[in-house]
Amino acid sequence: MCYNICIENREERIAILRVIAGIAKKSRLKIPRGWSGRPTADRVKESLFNILGSRIPGSHFLDLYAGTGNVGIEALSRGAARVVFVERDKRAVKIIRDNLVHVGLVERAEVLAQDVFLVLRRLSGQQFDVVFLDPPYGQGLELPTLEAIDRYGLLARGGIVVAESSKRQAFPGQVGRLVQYRQHLVGDTVLSFYQPGIAGEGD
Repeated sequence: MCYNICIENREERIAILRVIAGIAKKSRLKIPRGWSGRPTADRVKESLFNILGSRIPGSHFLDLYAGTGNVGIEALSRGAARVVFVERDKRAVKIIRDNLVHVGLVERAEVLAQDVFLVLRRLSGQQFDVVFLDPPYGQGLELPTLEAIDRYGLLARGGIVVAESSKRQAFPGQVGRLVQYRQHLVGDTVLSFYQPGIAGEGD
């Protein structure tokens, strides 16, 4: 799917995704031709970062199933200290790196071209303030990814996990130590927010 303007050439289909705010504001990002992924729409991304707000500056941010790097780059633009992008599709990995170069945010980024579950195990012991996951819809990856995040202790004190999914995807109120404290609907997309805690506690 393309958002805004699409330009065709022999090498790739370029979707004009934009950075919404921060030091790279209005910078355009692209996706590879033939890539089957689904970039996070601008209005979903804007809602996400409006909710995250002051959590982003200085944060350590983990972008799982990163696709084009659209969400993680937005976090960098808004002041995240470090973003780790995890994506196994080689074409998407190249686009993430190209996009990072284009917006001048390479130095605070790490791109891991591996399976998400292997990376989560490898990152065990590291901690992140925000973990964002947007797996392909309909493959049932959301719950096992949340379980792995909890299992490997990847959240810093006060950290949160945000899962993007179709509104038709049901999520449990609690996954291990992670408690869902908020859901936010944007069109057909829902953002589910989790923190370690006791069921029934708010943020």
